[in-house]
Amino acid sequence: MTRIDKNPSGRRTGHAVEVRGLVKHYGDTKALDGVDLDVTEGTVLGVLGPNGAGKTTLVRILSTLVQPDAGSATVAGYDVLRQPRQLRRTIGLTGQYASVDEKLSGWENLYMIGRLLDLSRKDARRRADELLERFSLTEAAKKAAMHYSGGMRRRLDLAASMIGQPSVLYLDEPTTGLDPRTRNEVWDEVQRMVAEGATVLLTTQYMEEAEQLANELTIIDRGKIIAGGRVDELKARIGGRTLQIRPTDPALLPEMARAITEAGLEGVAGTQAVPDEGLLYVPILSDAQLTAVVGLLAERGFSISHIGTQLPSLDSVFLAITGQKMTGETDRTPEEVAA
Repeated sequence: MTRIDKNPSGRRTGHAVEVRGLVKHYGDTKALDGVDLDVTEGTVLGVLGPNGAGKTTLVRILSTLVQPDAGSATVAGYDVLRQPRQLRRTIGLTGQYASVDEKLSGWENLYMIGRLLDLSRKDARRRADELLERFSLTEAAKKAAMHYSGGMRRRLDLAASMIGQPSVLYLDEPTTGLDPRTRNEVWDEVQRMVAEGATVLLTTQYMEEAEQLANELTIIDRGKIIAGGRVDELKARIGGRTLQIRPTDPALLPEMARAITEAGLEGVAGTQAVPDEGLLYVPILSDAQLTAVVGLLAERGFSISHIGTQLPSLDSVFLAITGQKMTGETDRTPEEVAA
């Protein structure tokens, strides 16, 4: 069941985060330029964008670390400008870089944060023990964080953001630099939190991560929201699918490819036979083209064992919408770049 909170005005809402007309300048650079955004409770919203698009600035405003120049935002019913103290008690934040105290042990880091969040000593100890176990850090619990590996620090940082069981969690490129196994552990924990009712706003440069975690995606570029929706909706938006055809006799792949190419079907081009996979790949733009290709092959007497369609990759969607490729680098503000 979806939890419905009340914001200060008393209006009931199914959105954990509501942003309207958000603007932020850094000198002559407009990091955010009238951003409108809604995040449904109990879901993961993935925010994608090229470097400098405004992703981190958005997270910092929503976590009360930076004040906007214009616009409004509410998180868990609290206004980011008028009620920052109350809001901070409902959120968790994992930034691009681990921010734990290196001189304290892993357990001491978590216990300290629990106490700062007004947990009792007993509850702070319990939560520290729980999260160290969840992130496979129990054996290193008494070791100073300065001796942790990069992946261990990232896991400790993520655990710290969860110590107060936040209703809204911001993950700003949380798996940058992690090995695949550790990344999967982080993904598992995020999915567990969402299953328990948390809402997550995730910025990432990894398309696989976005597809794995996000219920919906928002693409931001030059401070503006330029696209949004479910992954399949965004893929369908740029048009095009790839028809995958497996002949009963793989030896007929070249002949099938020639038949389609020589037929000159309207709008069908780029047919490719891949013998190693036993598949024929045919780019199509419509159901009519799919019907035409299959009809042609049936007419020519080719026996087919399998037909399927594949949407464009998320990388292709991002490139088509923004004109840029995802780089995997971090998104820094102009102030950070200057530093």
